[in-house]
Amino acid sequence: MVPEPSPDTSHIATSDLLERARAGDADALEELFARHIPGLKRWASGRLPRWARDITDTTDLVQETLLETLKHLDRFECRGEGALRAYLRQAVINRIRNQLRRRARRGPATTLDSAIEDERTSPLEAAIGEQTRDRYEAGLQRLTSDEREAIVSRVEFGMSYEEVAEVLGKPSANAARMAVVRALVRLAEEMKGDT
Repeated sequence: MVPEPSPDTSHIATSDLLERARAGDADALEELFARHIPGLKRWASGRLPRWARDITDTTDLVQETLLETLKHLDRFECRGEGALRAYLRQAVINRIRNQLRRRARRGPATTLDSAIEDERTSPLEAAIGEQTRDRYEAGLQRLTSDEREAIVSRVEFGMSYEEVAEVLGKPSANAARMAVVRALVRLAEEMKGDT
């Protein structure tokens, strides 16, 4: 809860309240709070993006910043009536920046849906895939050049059987299909030998 400024202390200069607060006067500290929180809340409103507000909202951020900053009043050097306001505003800016950095490191908060599967390859799948690829490449090298060309054209390049027939010099798409099937059977045998 934000304290309301006391009507009977509104004539007291901020620098006087600051000195009294440094001396331990709790009422002066409360008056400083009451004077500066509303303006800082209005100023800070909207400066913290909605996506970064999951931990604290703007009001909490301003109040926490003031609490922390006013604890260290002995470090503040008052150079005029607006100096404390500028000092507190900079403290809020720094807190917002820290909040944004923290949020960027963590990423946005999301609820996890257990029905969504992870599409990334697991380390085990990657290792098995690498071994299989190595066996595939080694088996492919042991095939004849025509068998290799048939598999690469159809499987790796996705050519139609008509296109494979043209590449292999076969009389028809059906002849190319048979050549691809035979080459794949040979490749499977070669790959079994590598296990």
